[in-house]
Amino acid sequence: MRFLMLNWRDPKNPQAGGAERVTEGYLRALHERGHEVSWFAYAFDGGAPEEDLDGLHVVRAGRQLGAIAAARRWCRRQPRFDLIIDQHHGLPWFAPWWSGTNVVAYIHEVLGPIWRSFYRGFTARFGQWQERRVIHLYRKTRFWTAAKSTRDMLVALGVRRIQLIPYGVHTRALPTLDAKPLNTPLRLAVVSRLQPNKRIGHAIRACRVLLDRGLEVRLQVVGGGDDEPVLRELTHSLRLEGQVHFTGPLPEGDKDRVLRDSHLLLHTSLREGWGLNVIEANAMGTPTVVYPAPGLTESTLHDETGLVSREETPASLADSILELARDQARYDRFRQAAWKRAGTYHWDAVLPMACDWLESVAQGRAKDPAPSP
Repeated sequence: MRFLMLNWRDPKNPQAGGAERVTEGYLRALHERGHEVSWFAYAFDGGAPEEDLDGLHVVRAGRQLGAIAAARRWCRRQPRFDLIIDQHHGLPWFAPWWSGTNVVAYIHEVLGPIWRSFYRGFTARFGQWQERRVIHLYRKTRFWTAAKSTRDMLVALGVRRIQLIPYGVHTRALPTLDAKPLNTPLRLAVVSRLQPNKRIGHAIRACRVLLDRGLEVRLQVVGGGDDEPVLRELTHSLRLEGQVHFTGPLPEGDKDRVLRDSHLLLHTSLREGWGLNVIEANAMGTPTVVYPAPGLTESTLHDETGLVSREETPASLADSILELARDQARYDRFRQAAWKRAGTYHWDAVLPMACDWLESVAQGRAKDPAPSP
């Protein structure tokens, strides 16, 4: 069969993140099953118009509305696709109205307040308004997402056919866990694109709070993005140059070593489709402390695989870190539970189910899931 993914970014886009990583995982699994797989994405400076990435045919053209028109023109020149996956990131591709084939809408999170992280005033309000209207327009289209919180938001906007499929990770859980005493300085990590909606500054401010409360900490910030200059200036203004280290993007092996060596992964995002790096850290035997944000409250099980802070503030985040840093036995329980759970989210466990469902949608034989409670 022939599958097409419509997504803003492809794996080589400099802004590619977790959404592209999981998207590639699904498409490669379909390719390995013998299907023909294409990926249409926005153009970017230096990106070839067409490229083969080890069996994934990538096409790049246009941006935003221009890319939608370009995708439509390109599809008309291709043999019919059995399934088009229309991925939403605030603005979808409107494939149900021009593709003439089976379409599933794939969404990681309803952006909602994230619009205000990137835009101000009327633009932010318009972005939120049009997102709600567009999802309502798609209400008769079958949706696919990973988090129950996203499903509930879609239901509130009128969508009824929603398939839940968890994300998978390539990171294999460590074969055994070595001891990790809670000595100081406490080693903390953030792994993220450095963008406003990720609120990395909250993790940095939490370090200042912890130091002021007498707990020595070190924070490694792994990743790159537009917010890096702002975050470096914040680090300087808080006199944390000796405690906060920016590594930039790291190869997977180096990233895994940071996660394995850290005592805790911190996640302070405004909203997540899930939080892949939570499971990646868990696979390395590292629990998490996260904000009570949609998505993160599902990837981290409070008081089992980590802690969810009471509030979305640096002080509350610091409270949770300090609470755990004083209790080695509790910390060890979290490590064990997080490590064991991470194994259930490896691609080996997720992809067969996901591919079976995508094939059934392509063949027009997928059954609608039971209505959400």
